[in-house]
Amino acid sequence: MQDNSPQKTVLLIGASRGLGFAMVEEYLKRGWRVIATGREGSTEKLRQLSERTQGALEVEAVDITIPDQVAALHGRLKDRQLDVLFVNAGVKNDDRETIADVSTEEFVRVMVTNALSPMRVIEALQYFVRPTGTIGVMSSGQGSLTNNTNGNYEVYRGSKAALNMFMRSFAARHQSDPRTLLLMAPGWVRTDMGGPDARLSIEESIPNLLNTIEAYEARSGLHYLDYLGRVVPW
Repeated sequence: MQDNSPQKTVLLIGASRGLGFAMVEEYLKRGWRVIATGREGSTEKLRQLSERTQGALEVEAVDITIPDQVAALHGRLKDRQLDVLFVNAGVKNDDRETIADVSTEEFVRVMVTNALSPMRVIEALQYFVRPTGTIGVMSSGQGSLTNNTNGNYEVYRGSKAALNMFMRSFAARHQSDPRTLLLMAPGWVRTDMGGPDARLSIEESIPNLLNTIEAYEARSGLHYLDYLGRVVPW
């Protein structure tokens, strides 16, 4: 039976490598139209993939820590409608650093990239998302206050906990909004960021993560979930 439903569009912010790039590949596999972003100078892999997709993948360059670049992206996409806006961009600091010894500059870098900048993107681009659509951001199970029983990775944890709080505030300010809001925890995945000792492969995480995003379509309100759709405690 032929599927005549219109092709869906996703905008993936921070998709030049790792989990973001894997999400691009998986959405393309599922027949979506994809707009993917990376910082200037990091998009070569995306552009090579785009050449093989007959127009299904568009590539944009943006550094979300620079508000002028976010505003310029808004201008370039102003006539588009999205089914999903998903912000994946993020960084981490040295795993051995604690709040006692991290430099102010490094603390600010992690917090601005992981907490402030994703929310600025969501605030700027939210109205491109259809009323039936989804706004999601890549959080982490390490952003859970409840689950922090060992204190490791505390600067990174703090940035994701802040991101979760900001999304809760966003949801509270948009209580009548019918769109789905998601904080996704992908699990500990073997990527450049996750490292070689991580428990999950990209193939175990990302297709399941997309399944969860799709399962929550049209379920309004904010949901904090892992890649298998399990609720993560705040």
